[in-house]
Amino acid sequence: MHRSEYGDLAAFLTVAEEGSFTRAAAKLGTSQSALSHTVRRLEERLGLRLLSRTTRNISMTEAGAKLYAALAPAFDDIRGSLAALDELREKPAGTIRITSSRSASDAILMPAARKLMADYPDLNIEISIDQRLTDIVGDGFDAGIRLGEQVEKDMIAVRISPDLRMAVVGSPGYFEVHPKPKTPHDLTGHNCINLRLPTKGGLYAWEFEKNGRPLNVRVEGQFTCNDVLLIINAASNGLGLACLPDDMVKDPICAGQLIRVLEDWCPPFPGYHLYYPSRRQHSAAFTLFIEALRWRGPRDFPLAAETRA
Repeated sequence: MHRSEYGDLAAFLTVAEEGSFTRAAAKLGTSQSALSHTVRRLEERLGLRLLSRTTRNISMTEAGAKLYAALAPAFDDIRGSLAALDELREKPAGTIRITSSRSASDAILMPAARKLMADYPDLNIEISIDQRLTDIVGDGFDAGIRLGEQVEKDMIAVRISPDLRMAVVGSPGYFEVHPKPKTPHDLTGHNCINLRLPTKGGLYAWEFEKNGRPLNVRVEGQFTCNDVLLIINAASNGLGLACLPDDMVKDPICAGQLIRVLEDWCPPFPGYHLYYPSRRQHSAAFTLFIEALRWRGPRDFPLAAETRA
């Protein structure tokens, strides 16, 4: 059915409900003559008279009454659906699907999600943990969370954390046996835990920089893993040195389970960002979600220092 036919049917339905071209025209925001022309056009297309007009009132013919009986429930359903959409736009409700790395989920996403779901019972949040760079549009996600340098240029990105730094760590027991490295070159004499990357299956080259000069080191060791939590556990139990973002090891460092080394070789890099494909037509729930995660300065995040926004 053509769009204009929907408009003609809606016009007839309004006249029938109001019992007056004058009141119906006012309700539809049009002129009485234009509305009369619309209904007449519908009657001509159907080949049937739908309304009987007199100088005092109008009434439906038998054909008009049958058409009204068929249209009214359908248009009521449409109005109800539109009202529900209006409610979704104005009220935080519905499901938000997010893909995130585990570290960003633990440090940022879950604390915000717990508060939002407690404050808004009609809001549902689904989190998919994946270290890979997920195609959020193709896989049906509303947004993703990744490090700033990993976000594609065609995405809208909202900073949700300060800049981060890599941290080389080992257990106190490990350093009782092995001297602490003073430069990245000293790592050749250490048992290092390798991280297997999720994308192409390669090993992560430990990245350092000092005085503006970058240095990547391919380390060696007995243990390789693709799970960050297992690497933290292995390093805490003395299996070797690990190199991970500092937000992931801050708790074991504070607890004395891990000791940080080579800190002066680890400059900051862009922290976590929420990314999504468009600024338009956000639901109230998604807008609320963005604002709940948006990083506004050092007070928003325990690791924060003055960094570029």
